[in-house]
Amino acid sequence: MSVLKVIEVLGNSTESFEDAVQNVINEASKTVKNIKSVYVQDMQVSVKDNVIAEYRVNTKVTFAIMD
Repeated sequence: MSVLKVIEVLGNSTESFEDAVQNVINEASKTVKNIKSVYVQDMQVSVKDNVIAEYRVNTKVTFAIMD
């Protein structure tokens, strides 16, 4: 039986939503091992002068708990 834990992590990028999610994975993996999945709960953008300035994601990162 495996035990999983879920944490909420916010990420952002000036490039794309995909890059914002990758930033979440890159940062979370610095302190969290065995990441199994990332669920994107919410996506939003900030706008400046009628152009997208930043992509933001609210994610849930799932990882296995080690013995």
